[in-house]
Amino acid sequence: MAAEETEKKTVYASEDREAAREALKLLKDAYEKSLKLSSPQVAEEIRGRVNQRIRELDNANIALEESAMEG
Repeated sequence: MAAEETEKKTVYASEDREAAREALKLLKDAYEKSLKLSSPQVAEEIRGRVNQRIRELDNANIALEESAMEG
């Protein structure tokens, strides 16, 4: 939603980007907490399944912010 609003340059774009940043932060906090609270074997499984997706979301967030600055 944030990407669509930013692309269309709507009045909601800034708020949607902020909501996306907050959601990503909550996800990353939960991810880190799950790694700390899990056994090494489970933590490795979590890392293997989630780490790449979080990197993709980080990169998408960066691209979204760059797009907003260009517009």
